[in-house]
Amino acid sequence: MKKILLVEDDANLGALLQDYLQLKGKFDVVLCKDGDAGLKEFTKSDFDLLILDVMMPKKDGFTLGKEIRKINEHVPIIFATAKAMIEDKTQAFNLGGDDYITKPFRIEELLLRINALLKRTAAGSTEEEKPTTFKIGKYDFDFTSQTITADGLVQKLSTKEAALLRLLCLKKNEVLTREEALLNIWNDDNYFNGRSMDVFLSKIRKYLKDDPRVEIINVHGRGYKLLVN
Repeated sequence: MKKILLVEDDANLGALLQDYLQLKGKFDVVLCKDGDAGLKEFTKSDFDLLILDVMMPKKDGFTLGKEIRKINEHVPIIFATAKAMIEDKTQAFNLGGDDYITKPFRIEELLLRINALLKRTAAGSTEEEKPTTFKIGKYDFDFTSQTITADGLVQKLSTKEAALLRLLCLKKNEVLTREEALLNIWNDDNYFNGRSMDVFLSKIRKYLKDDPRVEIINVHGRGYKLLVN
């Protein structure tokens, strides 16, 4: 679950955004009411994205963003403000902001911006550093070529099968949540995508069925776990 720091001094708006992003976006959202509290929270936790209101007491959003950039140059920042002048937007981006949304805005638009920014960040950061070949019992899985090889036989995988098996391998013997898998591969955890993923899982289980040391189990209410003994 991605973790977001939301710094917003309007109590009603802050609570509304927090509830919506947690319910619809499946994010862990920490809400702070002013810039000082936001900076303190940022220094003691790891966050995947920040949403900073600009006009706040004690420490405004631009000042907060500037101070955060001294600590972390890469965490994505979205500035939210009623200021719509081009000079304000220029300042936001010059301070290291990654996006800027003008109040009043639709919460759905904010969620779209968050997902797009997180997707770009993930694609441009550690994806290439993750392994692409895996040993699963007697099987050799190559994510790049989308193949499983064992006993001289090669099984070709679809793109989504390969992506799903890679996520399971990266979290071998740990729980891969349904939400994480759906958002990573389908970018949406709706019911229909969930049913589609179940079909792909059934196929993957068949590909690995000849090695009794390998098992993909359902973890009730959470997701799946690739077990390799």
